[in-house]
Amino acid sequence: MGSKLSEFDELLNNILKQKPEFTREDIQDKIQQKKEKIGAGYLTDQGALFLIASDLGIGLTQTFKTEIRLKDLSVGAKDVSVESRVLNISPARQFSRKDGSPFLLRTMTIYDNDSTVSVKLWDEKANLPGIEKLKPGDLIKIIKAYVKSDLNGSPTINVGSGSEIDTTNQESEIRSIEALTIDSSEIKENQNDLVVSGRIDGGISTLEFTNRRGEPGKALRMRLKGKDNAVTRVVLWGKDESLLPKVISQDAKVRLLGVRTKTGNQGLEIHGNDATMVKIDGGKEAEPVIVRIATINRNEKERTSAIGVDSKKNLVYMSDSSNMLGSVNNGDVIECMPSKVFGNSLTIDNDSFVRKIDDNNSIPTLSDLRTKISEIKSGNDYCVEAIILKASEKREVQTKTGETIMLAEMFVEDDSGQIWIKGWRNQAILLDGFSVGEVISVTPVNAKAGLEGRTELFLTRFSTVTKKN
Repeated sequence: MGSKLSEFDELLNNILKQKPEFTREDIQDKIQQKKEKIGAGYLTDQGALFLIASDLGIGLTQTFKTEIRLKDLSVGAKDVSVESRVLNISPARQFSRKDGSPFLLRTMTIYDNDSTVSVKLWDEKANLPGIEKLKPGDLIKIIKAYVKSDLNGSPTINVGSGSEIDTTNQESEIRSIEALTIDSSEIKENQNDLVVSGRIDGGISTLEFTNRRGEPGKALRMRLKGKDNAVTRVVLWGKDESLLPKVISQDAKVRLLGVRTKTGNQGLEIHGNDATMVKIDGGKEAEPVIVRIATINRNEKERTSAIGVDSKKNLVYMSDSSNMLGSVNNGDVIECMPSKVFGNSLTIDNDSFVRKIDDNNSIPTLSDLRTKISEIKSGNDYCVEAIILKASEKREVQTKTGETIMLAEMFVEDDSGQIWIKGWRNQAILLDGFSVGEVISVTPVNAKAGLEGRTELFLTRFSTVTKKN
């Protein structure tokens, strides 16, 4: 894979080499004359060159390849050439055919000013020299490809043994990645092949699951905050934390290349796949973190989770797989060096250190974090104390995918207002065992827009609920 002249320039240079008495301007004039003579709508500049070469008695041995726009691709077409920009590209992966023989496949999404199209690179083409260096926005030319249908019937470009991919440094009218990028607040339902930007809201985590075929899988989860401060849930299927920097500053700017939108249980969501590319600004070196432990939970799949409070009253979410928090209790002040920092989420493992330090009262206590109900705004995490007006009630809810899950709901108030607290799935049981008139402390809860647009509080996997009276 390498840089080369356009087909037009190659043909033009061939003519000038064989007919040195002509200048480039002479040939351009002849092109214009030929197009005017034939009439509008029939000839491209390249096609006119072939006719001019014939008039001059020049034999052009180069095969005439027709470049078409992505929107004009048709299933079954062969020897197709297109010029486009790279939107995203996946790693090469090995699969097995029905007969057990292996093959390599790499997928890519390309775009021009009209459309986006998926590209499949097969076997040796999956590892073309230089393919790993391709970046979003790079201008490429795909030569002699063939077009097949994907599962949805849409045209997909296939790069096989007779195909080539060349990069080019030419100027192009195809929009840049920057021009294609939209803010997460601008997304709409059922959009595909988007480039979306926003800022990280909270932590980033990896979800492990088993698919319908019984195969293990992973997905990267995060939340993006748009320019309007609205928060959108993001799920990138087939991705995990290994593709991210070890340290990502809170509120770092993120660009997701090649994602789609869908409506989930919590509203409009952004979804991606293994070809989606994640670009993050705001990486930095790890630094020691000093926090006061607000809550700690040692029962989550042998992994300890805890919430700390730093000197600026920020909540810090900690996940410990090495039992370094084993001797730590609520209220303790600790200093730790995490192995990973994703926003306000820290990972503690065997590469980390943790030690208790003296409490000099510079770190706020949990009571300092209490927020009045009237001050709660959607999109943020809070610690609240409130009296129960309506005890928890559980009911089964069916999702749009047909899954039946448990939902618990409790109605509470303080002297500033009233609000619903809700827990889905495993969090539903956290609201059990409390009665009307009891004062509870809940740390933390996430405020979101619920029914009829009103703000409601939702328990998270880090939440604890305790009785105060």
